[in-house]
Amino acid sequence: MTTEPNAAGGGNSVAAADQLPTYTRRSDQTRYDAQAINAALDEAFLCHVAYIDSGDPIVVPAVHARVGEELLLRVGRWSRLAELAADGDIKLCATVTLLDGLVLARAKVDNTVNYRSIVVRGTGSLVKDPQAKLAGLDAIVEHLVAGRSNHSRPPTPEEFAEVVLISLPLDDVALKSRTGPPQDAEEDLVLHHWAGTIGVRRAYSPPFPAPDLPYDRQVPAQLANYNRSAKPQGYR
Repeated sequence: MTTEPNAAGGGNSVAAADQLPTYTRRSDQTRYDAQAINAALDEAFLCHVAYIDSGDPIVVPAVHARVGEELLLRVGRWSRLAELAADGDIKLCATVTLLDGLVLARAKVDNTVNYRSIVVRGTGSLVKDPQAKLAGLDAIVEHLVAGRSNHSRPPTPEEFAEVVLISLPLDDVALKSRTGPPQDAEEDLVLHHWAGTIGVRRAYSPPFPAPDLPYDRQVPAQLANYNRSAKPQGYR
C-alpha cells in the first residue's frame, strides 16, 4: 500500500496515490491523510456500500471494522451483496460520513456543515479462511464495544456458517472534510446576522436491559456510563 509522501501519520499506511481522480468539485477539501482516515473509520459504526447489480447501482448499510489495511464489512447471509461476492470478487465503493458541526454564515448560500467523509473504492472478496473469519467477527464486535468479544458466546458451527464478511483493501481511499468557522464574503461582515458554529456531539443513553435479562444482573461498570471514543477502553 502506498502513502502520500508528506502525509501526516508517519507509519500509518492508509492513503491514496497522487494520480487518483478528484472526488469532489472542491479539491481543497479532499486530502489523503492516513491518520485522519483511520480515525474516522474507527469512530464510525456504519458505512454505506455501493455496488452494481445487473447494471443498476445499489447502496446498502453495513457494520464494519478496520483491521490494519483492510475494511471488513459484515453483510446479511442472504443479501444480494453476499450472493454476488460468493460468485467472485466484486467492485465496491464504501463511504463513511461523520457530522461534526453546523456552520451558520451570514449569507444563506454559505450555511453548511463541518464533517469528515471517507470514500473507499476497490475489489471486495469473501473472507473464507475460518480463522480469519472468526478474527474478523471478533474485530467487528470489538468495534462496537471494546472488550465485548470476551463477554459474548462464541458462534455455533451453524451460526458461524451464516456469518458473511467481505474484505475491502484500503488502497484507494480519500478523505473529504470541512472544519472551522463560516467563510463569509467581506461585504457581508457588516450584516447584523449572527455567524458561527454549533458543534455536534455523539452521546449515548444509559444501558437498557433486555426484557428477558434476570433482574439481579448488574450492568458492567464500563457500560453504565458508556462514552465511546475512537479507541475506547474495554470492560473486564
